[in-house]
Amino acid sequence: MNEASGRHPFPGLLASAMLLLVSLAVPSGGATDPQDNTAPVGGPGNRHLAQGLSVEVSVRPAGAPGPAETSEGDEAELSFRITDASTGAPVPSLYPSSWVDLRQEESGANASVPFGCKEKIRMYTKGIISFRPMIDLTSYYILTLNKDATLSVIDPIVGVGGLTQLYTQVLLPKPGEDWVKSVDGKRLYVTMPQAGRVAVVDTDSFKVLANVPAESYPVRVAIQPDGRYVWVGNDAPGDESGVTVIDAEASAVAATIATGKGHHELAFPPGSRYAFVTNRDEGTVSVIDIGTLKKVRDVRTGGRPLSAAYSPLAKTLYVADGDGGGVAVVDGERHEVVARVPGKPGLRAIRFTADGRFGFAVNARDNTVQVIDASTHRVAHTVAVASAPDQVTFSRAFAYIRSLGSEYVTMIPLSELEKAGTPSTKTFATGVNPPGRASHLPIADAIVPTPEQYAVAVTNPAEKTVFYYMEGMTAPMGNFRNYGHDPLAAMVVDRSLRETGPGVYSARLRFPLGGTYDVAFLLDSPRVVHCFSAAVKPNPLLAKSVPKGLGLEYLFDRKTVGVGEKIPLRIRLTDRATDAPAADLADVVVQISLASGNWQRRVVATHVGEGVYEAALSVPRPGVYYVHVECPSRKAHMRDLPFLSVEATGDEPAKKIRPGRKRGK
Repeated sequence: MNEASGRHPFPGLLASAMLLLVSLAVPSGGATDPQDNTAPVGGPGNRHLAQGLSVEVSVRPAGAPGPAETSEGDEAELSFRITDASTGAPVPSLYPSSWVDLRQEESGANASVPFGCKEKIRMYTKGIISFRPMIDLTSYYILTLNKDATLSVIDPIVGVGGLTQLYTQVLLPKPGEDWVKSVDGKRLYVTMPQAGRVAVVDTDSFKVLANVPAESYPVRVAIQPDGRYVWVGNDAPGDESGVTVIDAEASAVAATIATGKGHHELAFPPGSRYAFVTNRDEGTVSVIDIGTLKKVRDVRTGGRPLSAAYSPLAKTLYVADGDGGGVAVVDGERHEVVARVPGKPGLRAIRFTADGRFGFAVNARDNTVQVIDASTHRVAHTVAVASAPDQVTFSRAFAYIRSLGSEYVTMIPLSELEKAGTPSTKTFATGVNPPGRASHLPIADAIVPTPEQYAVAVTNPAEKTVFYYMEGMTAPMGNFRNYGHDPLAAMVVDRSLRETGPGVYSARLRFPLGGTYDVAFLLDSPRVVHCFSAAVKPNPLLAKSVPKGLGLEYLFDRKTVGVGEKIPLRIRLTDRATDAPAADLADVVVQISLASGNWQRRVVATHVGEGVYEAALSVPRPGVYYVHVECPSRKAHMRDLPFLSVEATGDEPAKKIRPGRKRGK
């Protein structure tokens, strides 16, 4: 277990445990719970004592040296300081969860909903698709780059075990080819060769912020270590071939640099003033000064350099020749070839372990991986892998090799690299079809480690599925279906609390609106459940946009219904920009679901006049139900509209037994 990471190593399994925990810890009547005292953040009630622990919370503008008011739209830092209540000593290596949501009376939610903060915690941990907080700091999202110009955002807490939760989708102007996160993880840059642009996506809202022109046919994208510039390889013919440099802060082009013909790979030495750009059809590597954005020189490596990786340990760049099979070693300071590692034709990707000691170069022709020792510039191991390997990804303990000719992923233990003899391997299957059967494969990574570094998400476009594999298992634990979209590559966006100091668990976030927020806190062991509040100032300098979408009002004032009763539910929809009735919509869908999440029904509502719609509903058994509304044609999603809570009472109808069959047969 990674004690410094501040998260549980098995997040998919943690959800079930948390559900049981909260069922025991949180009373059903959250709004009337005498212990549901919401403590104000920054005031005298920002500290809570329970189970021998002291939990102190603070919310302040990011980078502020001391207490300060937080305003809407600004980046803020939320921190929980957990100490021993008797000694004051910090308590490290815990796994707290937190959710932040606008207070019910300020959110415009239906006033009949009986949810206080603790009751909300119960619902959050149940993983109900349509019940989400404004800000979730419990886990991470798996993003997929899809074939059809979309990005999918998947919540793995619900998805492990075959229950997919598609959190949202991002629409791009054209299909993406490669992507990279900003250094702080707040932005995502996606190349779109057909559009000649790079999409800038906000990873908090999952909205496209800009589409930056990036010359002709932008493919590979990388970000330099300090995060200032985003570098894009332009695989265009002639003089247009080179790189486009984008200012990350301004989301604007800072420079275009002609380097050489062919596909371009990008590499950056940590703390160096230089960027390295391969030119496949020239047999060279261009060295570019990051300070001046000018090309310094071209280093001739020979052959067809298909990939490159920098070793910070050896301070050298390793360039793989796809035709000749050798690897040229380029000194990172003198910018000259200092060694060559022999190999066979067919080399593709090369990538180094985190410490820079061992480089993995895959060979798609002879189905091997060459492990190069950067301390000697020699091949330490040659390992047989599945057919046609093309990508390498690392967790903390293993190297993962994706193969185009096989549905099997090969794993190589990193702990065996310094030992004599060939390292062992193990494999796991991602379906029954090899990825190479898909019609298009981008260069972006198909395998990505999860934040705890004990599991990976693997896309197989031939299976139209994302697989979740946890180390130590013989097969993937589950999969995430992608609602008809072909997932080509995967990425992880971490939203969880991180232990930033002994006993201090923090996350950065943006409050989208001014008002009072519930800050829910949950610790599973020892069991602590508490709610704080945070006041966020409205920012008068922010331009207030005209409201868009639909306004929803439930024309239903009953809190209970009978089991099996026909319920003529009516709603009123209005255009939020004009307050006019939203009439004659043909795709207004009403969904009613049991709180446990194991039953739901969707009904298309009928327009009965003046923006009023009616849907006939009924429920099969006693319990609490949630009613949600959506209208795809007006881009009104369930999570964006208020919901209704009703309780069903009465006896569950007896199950009918077909003639000639006995119960239990």
